[in-house]
Amino acid sequence: MSFFEYMVANRAEVLHNTLEHVGLVAASCGLAIAIGLPLGVALTRRPRLSGPVIGFANIVQTIPSLALFGFLIPLPIIGGIGARTAIVALVLYGLLPLIRNTYVGISSVDPAVREAARGMGMTDFQLLWMVELRLAAPVILAGIRIAAVWGVGIGTIAAAIGGGGLGEFIFRGVAMVNHVVILAGAVPAALLALAADGGLHLVERSLDWRRKAA
Repeated sequence: MSFFEYMVANRAEVLHNTLEHVGLVAASCGLAIAIGLPLGVALTRRPRLSGPVIGFANIVQTIPSLALFGFLIPLPIIGGIGARTAIVALVLYGLLPLIRNTYVGISSVDPAVREAARGMGMTDFQLLWMVELRLAAPVILAGIRIAAVWGVGIGTIAAAIGGGGLGEFIFRGVAMVNHVVILAGAVPAALLALAADGGLHLVERSLDWRRKAA
């Protein structure tokens, strides 16, 4: 059976697993943004903590994905078999680009711009919301873009712990030594990664004030 014949014959399962994969990535990216963005902002106010925090996020990146899934399984509350553990692992992998890009983006704002904003009587919150975050938005969006693409790729490992997604086809194909079944998971995952990267890139460009000014 060819790849296209397999996809047509199993289109319902492919669609189900694709939506399941999208759900995993969307949930993990949403949680990573909710944690990483405020943490990155906090580090710009406490620069001395940036080294240890970003260093920890870097260490998480060095742990092989399958090993991290295995480490999380025996943990109470966040562990176990299923999508919950997969989402926790994907959140941990997504924190580094979000924290680092938020910190770098805001830290790179011209001090003269900050002084001008304070001279206009802006509070710290107004300075953050109306100036720093808007100027740093393209850099922050680049971090979200990286986290989303990583999530799509690493999310295929979730099937190893019962998390579902397109990885089920990949693991099934490996067990069967069937490249058609492997491609049934790999091709849609690659297309999802390209779609996420391209879509967020367009959003990133639309928020780039330098490009608009040019």
